[in-house]
Amino acid sequence: MLITVIGLLLIPTVWSRQRGLDRLNQILGYVVTSVVTLDMIWSLYLLVMALPSHKEAPQDLLRSAGALWITNVLVFASWYWRLDAGGPRARELRGVHTDGAFLFPQMTLSPQAKVTMGEQDWSPNFVDYLFLAFNTSTALSPTDSPVLSRWAKLLVMIQALISFATVALLAARAVNIL
Repeated sequence: MLITVIGLLLIPTVWSRQRGLDRLNQILGYVVTSVVTLDMIWSLYLLVMALPSHKEAPQDLLRSAGALWITNVLVFASWYWRLDAGGPRARELRGVHTDGAFLFPQMTLSPQAKVTMGEQDWSPNFVDYLFLAFNTSTALSPTDSPVLSRWAKLLVMIQALISFATVALLAARAVNIL
């Protein structure tokens, strides 16, 4: 059912992007990401509640934990990408990225170093937020990009908590059963 809901929501999202309806596209993007986030949290809850009953096979628990961990990385990368510095469209229109919720290493370079490296017009794209989310899920904290805003700090804490619950509770339980 989730795939159907996401598929149906993506149709107006793509349409609004093609028509240049930036605000509608932004809102629909938030809705899609929220639906996936809620489903991920619900899935984690269901798996944690299934642990005491020992009805799930260890391999299924490991597979579910892996899928939840990957989903956690992708969902929070999407949130960071959508929310930082007004979102992807605002960053695209602004050009160079100098201010946001995260302090990326490229933002700390001197103007001369940026020119030398060809990074004078640097702006984060999805891969930068994916890297941040991956590091947060593996180290349970951001590694190379300090978190500057309160909303981002809260999201990073939630992501780390979900990752911790997924890895520590589900994967550890499944390995223990093996």
